[in-house]
Amino acid sequence: MQKTLNEIAKIIGGQVIGNGEILITGASGIREAAEGEITFLANPKYSSFMHKTRAAAIVTSADAQRTTKPIILTENPSLAFAKIISLFIPDETGYPKGIDYTAVIGKNVVLGKDAAIGPYTVIEDNAVIGDNTVIYAGCFIGQHTKIGNQALIYPHVSIRERVTIGSRVIIHSGAVIGSDGFGFVTIKGLYHKIPQVGTVEIGDDVEIGANVTIDRARFGKTVIGRGTKIDNLVQIGHNVVIGENSLIVAQAGVAGSTIVGNNVTLGGQSGLVGHITVGDNAIVTGQTGVAKSVPSGTMVSGYPARPFMTTQRVNASLQNLPKLFNSVKELKKKIEELEARLKASYNEK
Repeated sequence: MQKTLNEIAKIIGGQVIGNGEILITGASGIREAAEGEITFLANPKYSSFMHKTRAAAIVTSADAQRTTKPIILTENPSLAFAKIISLFIPDETGYPKGIDYTAVIGKNVVLGKDAAIGPYTVIEDNAVIGDNTVIYAGCFIGQHTKIGNQALIYPHVSIRERVTIGSRVIIHSGAVIGSDGFGFVTIKGLYHKIPQVGTVEIGDDVEIGANVTIDRARFGKTVIGRGTKIDNLVQIGHNVVIGENSLIVAQAGVAGSTIVGNNVTLGGQSGLVGHITVGDNAIVTGQTGVAKSVPSGTMVSGYPARPFMTTQRVNASLQNLPKLFNSVKELKKKIEELEARLKASYNEK
């Protein structure tokens, strides 16, 4: 398939600068692109590739550097390029169709219109699966669990009993939703399990990465708000509430009963203790250890977590420690020399 640059610009709502009649035959990354393909630039870090790429044209923003190649200006190059990719590289994912004969379907299960269940999936009694929802092979759906419309559940996902999942939710392989919270009481040196009788509620348009674990509440609900995106290998403890449109990056961990607001970003490998609050629009940078509540609209980093600029100053000071150590050593030597001279002068008198 091929399209002119003008045709592509019309599809993505962009403005062509340069020859709009050139033919585009494919789409690829700025380093990998071949002649005749279109690419994109969203991160200024890669601006130098605008002059090196073999691509015939570039999708970028108005504030990007200019190049001799034809470009399409758009507000969001990444989103625009995603539309272009779908033009030239169609989705060939083979979604399951219908109900596989090896699937085990319990009593009183409600399957929505055009729901698809893959091989060896188990759906227990009284579960509800929405319209056009796709559940791949080897999944487990517990009793009384409800999954909304157009959800996509990849292979080997476990969703325990009485969990509620919204519409258009994507859950990647290996995720476990509704496992027991980590609750024990110590009596005479022995750990006794505290029953976890709550549930998990996941809002619409949430995406959950591979091998994520979201624990059920001790009582009540663990909640993931609408539109939140969770990366791979994240741990969400019992009774945690995460607001809408938040981003939880790989290997982050949130301990029990912590409340995370709307539009919050938790960086990779960040860790939050239990029973604290992270306000709306806060940013917790990667590998930050959060031991106290974080106010709305602030950025914190470091261990323990401090305001971002404070941590930057601390880190800058740490870089100067060797120089400071040598300076102190030299000053100490000079002081000793001065003391020796003063002592000698005093003895002469």
